[in-house]
Amino acid sequence: MYMKHLVSGLLLSLAISGAAWAGPTPPARRAATQKHLIYFKDKAGSPFQLDQPDAFLSARAQARRQRQNIALTAQDLPVNPSYVAQLKAVPGVSYWYPSRWFNAVMISCDDATLAQVQALPFVRQASPLNRKKTAAPASDTYAPVSAATQRSVAGRRSDYGKAYAQAVQLGAVAMHDAGYRGEDMHIAVFDAGFPGVDKLTPFQPLFAENRLASTYNFVDKQPAVFLRDGHGTSVLSTMAASQPGFFTGTAPKATYHLCITEDVASETPVEEMNWLIAAEYADSVGVDIITSSLGYTTFPDFPAATHTYAELDGNTAIGTRAADLAARVGILVLNSAGNDGNGAWRYIGVPADADSIIAVGAVDSVGIRSGFSSVGPTADGRIKPDLAARGGQAAVIRPSGAVVLGNGTSYACPILAGMTAGFWQANRNRTAQEIIALLKQSGTQAAAPDNLLGYGIPDFVRAYNLANPGTPLGTRPVHNRGEVRVYPNPSEADQFFLTLPAELQRRPVQVRIFDTLGRLVSEQTLVGAAGPAQLSAAHLIAGTYSCLVNAGTVQYATRFVRR
Repeated sequence: MYMKHLVSGLLLSLAISGAAWAGPTPPARRAATQKHLIYFKDKAGSPFQLDQPDAFLSARAQARRQRQNIALTAQDLPVNPSYVAQLKAVPGVSYWYPSRWFNAVMISCDDATLAQVQALPFVRQASPLNRKKTAAPASDTYAPVSAATQRSVAGRRSDYGKAYAQAVQLGAVAMHDAGYRGEDMHIAVFDAGFPGVDKLTPFQPLFAENRLASTYNFVDKQPAVFLRDGHGTSVLSTMAASQPGFFTGTAPKATYHLCITEDVASETPVEEMNWLIAAEYADSVGVDIITSSLGYTTFPDFPAATHTYAELDGNTAIGTRAADLAARVGILVLNSAGNDGNGAWRYIGVPADADSIIAVGAVDSVGIRSGFSSVGPTADGRIKPDLAARGGQAAVIRPSGAVVLGNGTSYACPILAGMTAGFWQANRNRTAQEIIALLKQSGTQAAAPDNLLGYGIPDFVRAYNLANPGTPLGTRPVHNRGEVRVYPNPSEADQFFLTLPAELQRRPVQVRIFDTLGRLVSEQTLVGAAGPAQLSAAHLIAGTYSCLVNAGTVQYATRFVRR
């Protein structure tokens, strides 16, 4: 349960079908069909090769691995398309998705057809994924923003609106002032739906600036995501919303991939499988960060599959294994801890128990744990949650466009994910696991972590200074600095110019240019520039670039297009 189109055709088809994409084959006996996970014995005879990754991974996905020195393995190879073709040829099979990490496929069929599938020579095992369906209520709560709350927030930092307090609590305001707003960081959001995102003003920069990189609805097997449940809209707003004076999220310049994995009409392991398939998809298109405000413990529609506490060991559940496999390929995964802290089941859910991700708990405006926030430890004794952020009375945008206060670790998770994107942007040479370690070291409970809030509330400035002890940031935001700008923009010329604000003029200034894959493609030091500085673009191919300019602890970021 939830804490309660634009991608190349080749990669999309590989991510969701393993061969040529096709809609589900109509099942022979619809009333009796159920979904199953079919594991293959091997990948023998597959046409995919590790030394030809372009066939199944985007350039950005390969670059993410290269930056972190992560080698490709057989687990990265797609399932054998011959096996898929033979399985789809069995009458009565409705084919859904493959999983290269599990070397398996998800199908639906009746019991008689399943017996035929299990008799295929390349099939190792079959596991049931669902039974009946019943409605599932949301477990997050909302309330209108009171006039008193509006007065307490308004005027302190007008650009952020009611989101200011939750941003400043993590140091995200200082992060933005330092020039890190998530530029060229790709974030995948796994949730239950995103209605209104295509219409509401705070989300329009995603479209105007081409920062909505892809969408896919893994529940309905289609690209459309601006539908279904509005939970994802609220989650996305805490990061991506960008309407100065009304609402600004923690990563307002990041690039997003929106994925529907949660079906609010049912509770079965199918949703964990959707999470897995979406994670593989996110890997293939080159995502840096996954933020998931989802969690699974009980399955009222399939009681036999309900998780026990003993299964929260970081290695057992489908969703947990999926999260750890995403971490293995260099994706930084954040997942909400859960909202069961006040219930009979007090513990975190799946996949928050994964050992290589950040499970996020919830605090209020003054940093006190919200009572509903789920706790640890895991079954094998590890501390959970890992970190915490604002989840008690957090400001979010609903599909109607209204700003409300929401309770749920669902909001703590993306608020922190946005800050994490900016922090990784500022420390691009670090691995995902190093970023997690630095954030933990910056936490308010780093010296004494516990199973209520883990390492506590992280802070961008503290984490940045830990990562860069020789060039620390100041502890106070810098205001009214002016702007850094590249012109002409776009440009076809071999030379372009960089304007510098007064505080950077006549000082040694480092200029670094990164491509859309996050690779450093140019580095130059300017000495004593008193006006626009001339830079060479002759070696840059056509594309969009990020330009990071810094002099000591003063830093700026801007973007430009080379034609």
